[in-house]
Amino acid sequence: MVAEVIINRGAKKLNRTFDYNIPKELEELILVGSKVLVPFGNGGKLTEAFVVGIKEKSDFEVKDIAKLEENLSNKQIALAKWMAKRYFCNVSDCIKLMLTPGTRNKNKEKRIQDKTINCVYLKKDIEEIEFEIETGKIKSEKHKKILNFIKDNEGATVPEIEMFTDCSRAIVNTLVKNGYLEIVEKKVERNPLLRRECEKTDKLNLTEEQENAYKCVEEAIDNKEYKQFLLYGVTGSGKTEVYLQLIEKVLNKGDNAIVLVPEISLTPQMLDRFISRFGKEDIAILHSKLSIGERHDEWERIREKKARIVIGARSAIFAPIENIGIIIIDEEHDSSYKSETNPRYHAKEIAKIIARENQAPLVLGSATPDIQTFYNATNKDENGNTKIQLLTLTKRANQSSLPKVEIIDLKQELANGNRSMLSMELYNSIEENLKQKRQTILFLNRRGYSTFIMCRNCGYTVKCPNCNISMTYHSYERKLKCHYCGHEEKIVTTCPECHSDKIRYFGTGTQKLEQEIHKQFPNASTIRMDIDTVTKKNSHEEILNTFKNENIDILIGTQMVVKGHHFPNVTLVGVIAADSSLNIDDYRANERTFQILTQVAGRAGRENLPGKVVIQTYNPDNFSIICAQKQDYNMFYETEIALRKQLKYPPFCDIIVIGFNSYHEAEIKNIANTIYQYLEQRLNKEEFKTFKPMPCPIDKIQNRYRWRMIIKGNMTEEANAVLNACLKNIYKQNIKDTRIAIDINPNNMS
Repeated sequence: MVAEVIINRGAKKLNRTFDYNIPKELEELILVGSKVLVPFGNGGKLTEAFVVGIKEKSDFEVKDIAKLEENLSNKQIALAKWMAKRYFCNVSDCIKLMLTPGTRNKNKEKRIQDKTINCVYLKKDIEEIEFEIETGKIKSEKHKKILNFIKDNEGATVPEIEMFTDCSRAIVNTLVKNGYLEIVEKKVERNPLLRRECEKTDKLNLTEEQENAYKCVEEAIDNKEYKQFLLYGVTGSGKTEVYLQLIEKVLNKGDNAIVLVPEISLTPQMLDRFISRFGKEDIAILHSKLSIGERHDEWERIREKKARIVIGARSAIFAPIENIGIIIIDEEHDSSYKSETNPRYHAKEIAKIIARENQAPLVLGSATPDIQTFYNATNKDENGNTKIQLLTLTKRANQSSLPKVEIIDLKQELANGNRSMLSMELYNSIEENLKQKRQTILFLNRRGYSTFIMCRNCGYTVKCPNCNISMTYHSYERKLKCHYCGHEEKIVTTCPECHSDKIRYFGTGTQKLEQEIHKQFPNASTIRMDIDTVTKKNSHEEILNTFKNENIDILIGTQMVVKGHHFPNVTLVGVIAADSSLNIDDYRANERTFQILTQVAGRAGRENLPGKVVIQTYNPDNFSIICAQKQDYNMFYETEIALRKQLKYPPFCDIIVIGFNSYHEAEIKNIANTIYQYLEQRLNKEEFKTFKPMPCPIDKIQNRYRWRMIIKGNMTEEANAVLNACLKNIYKQNIKDTRIAIDINPNNMS
């Protein structure tokens, strides 16, 4: 038998199959999906590869497979092949997403192994040992002490024996040598939920709207039917309770569930809800803030069918869970579900394939659905059907009302002589909240202290030497940092161009806001949550728990504080600069502004206390800000979809971005123009508009020049084939350094 394998290398030239003979002793073990080691190249060095096909014989003289390492399923290999074609990458890149975490390192010695401890147990029968103690055969008091301790505890580790008996390891070794004890290596699970305790809760009574939504999905579960649902509910409408009861239904039928959440900052409160309902044993979590060892063990728990509910971020969709009864994607509009690195997959697209294979419903939940998702849920085809069934929750579950939202024109504040970061309305509201001992969240989607530094004399701006972008001042470390490559410098006090000392700091970040709050409200307690404060493990959870449990007055943060959190005592939310997301180079600027403002507003007044939101902006007449004030998604959608249709943007077409980066700008120009000419000749001009390649808005990052080419049109099988053929053709040429990436509807257009 001969195996067709894909070599685990990133080179595009190796994105094809190679034949290897399957040794007799491995014929029954090696399957499609096996990870193997094969001799590859002139030196015959063992290289990792994946079996994607098996046949009777080869037309070539082939070498033997050296070793079998791990098995994937036929479905996983089929998914990897589909992804490679859809996302213009190597099959091996996609397969790696499905492997057990910690086993992807080529160096076998550095791979994650099972964590084990040495446990000490009695080797002789208890009765025999007790008899020898009574008859005096065992005379040493320390021997007796250790043997009795192990008997009473049914085994112990050596450190435990040393701690509780005051006896040394040497005495344990003597008892092992004399046949009284044995040391057994025991596997220990690195369980991230081990120390998390939650009180058991019962399911809540559903409101009429929740009950209607539940029954629609329940029917699909009962009928074992693949169907997509959009659970569109205002913030605080109880979407999570609907999820919990649907999962309970699935578990009772003997099936399993996957729940995706967009960011790690969402998982602590979400996890508590799930643990209190289902217990820790049935839940596995997968996200980037776990150690590799923890992810390895969680993956193995899922594979061994010890966990029935998988909760995690984007990559958890690839967990090796079987018999899936439902897939839930919470905050489905969130951009983090789209990968920005190879493979550039979207978790929603993968979830659709897996849900269809398992004949299970796919539930997408959001208070501010993605425009494309809502279009698919409301736009009917010629038969009067929609791609997604719309389920709506228009009221908050605990009968609390939506917060009152006020828009403050910052131009008017400047005219009135107020140059503070806080408008008078927001200042007075914070002051009143402090008197009432209520909590406040202040949202500013820029970290650091100042966003750029400029010489007032000559106009020189401090930029990163590796990237064509301004550096940000971080006051706590007194450093300038590049948020793209991580380059750091000491603060500038003299202009390097004109040697003037008229250096000024412009723009604001969370550090500057925190300093301003301390200055204006010296008695208020504050806590900050941005990427600079959540670098340590579990720091997200610690900050949120501190804010909630210690009743901190003010939480200052970036978009980490926006979604999913439930703080009963938060009655005021302040948006410091609503315009930051309006000014991005992206057709979704209005959508992202509306989503982020609506989501952050939803943190206020979630219990019986009335909530208030203050939005500060220089563009008070922008329709996305006005719609966010009214908490009116339908009004926003109707305005935005009309603009999209007029300008032919998604969902009326796809935006295909071909990105180029290289140390050699001349090579980029040559390759980009070659691809442009190739596609101009082969793509249907009536269906596709191909724009000439140009430098990116940020034209250099990490010393690599960046260009892009944009194509507008509906991605079809034919267009996909043309693009894949184009890549294959270009990589046959002598490319020194240029990297090419094709992305469909990318999150980041810059």
